[in-house]
Amino acid sequence: MAGITGRTVLIVGASSGIGAEVARRLGQGGNRLVVTARRAPELAVLAKDIRASGSACLELPADAMDPQAAAQVVASAVAEYGSVDVALLNAGQGPDMSMDDVSVADVSRVMALNYDVVVNYLVPLIAQMGDQAHGGLIAHTNSLAGLMGIPRQGPYSAAKAAARTLIDAARVELAPRGIRFTSIHPGFVATDRVNADSLPKPFQVSTERAARHVIRALEKEPPQAYFPWATSALVRTLRALPTSVSSAILRSLASR
Repeated sequence: MAGITGRTVLIVGASSGIGAEVARRLGQGGNRLVVTARRAPELAVLAKDIRASGSACLELPADAMDPQAAAQVVASAVAEYGSVDVALLNAGQGPDMSMDDVSVADVSRVMALNYDVVVNYLVPLIAQMGDQAHGGLIAHTNSLAGLMGIPRQGPYSAAKAAARTLIDAARVELAPRGIRFTSIHPGFVATDRVNADSLPKPFQVSTERAARHVIRALEKEPPQAYFPWATSALVRTLRALPTSVSSAILRSLASR
């Protein structure tokens, strides 16, 4: 996909942060945007901005943790525009969470927020795109934290790793049906939620810069996309080091 114009694009988790910024930028390309999140007032503002930019927009307030609501969003998008060409699954949270101070419910909730929400959209999107002559692209905003266990982000790292593995399997299975998959792995992005916790945030990037990286990934469709370069290089280096060395470095970073 050389550029994203004249496409039907579904963005899950569009009310703020990366999702909202990506939606606004794609709204300048004559696309048909379907934006969904739980917060209706924020979605209404976003939809107004997109229409003012010249793109059609369908706003659908829905809870991504509800599988029936997610399936209805996909069905409503198809009823309105006839297909879903590109889907960006951008819902999720990564709270600061130490393993010596969590409950089973805490871990289960983080898994639901970052893995279950992907499954809730992935299944109906696969069914829809499998029936489309041109297939479609499903992209997931994962995280560099999904590549290794990050201190104070253990449950989040685990949930993102699970989602990445599921999508890796779907990519292989569904390629013959024309369904493509891109996993996007940001480092720290300066969203309101990320700025609210006390985690160290090396090489943090702005929401605007993150959105540019995401759109580039949607255009080029690599299986995996990583940004920013400095953080992804750090993570890859840590994965290559002996565990005793990488653990010591991570322990030091987490204690700052």
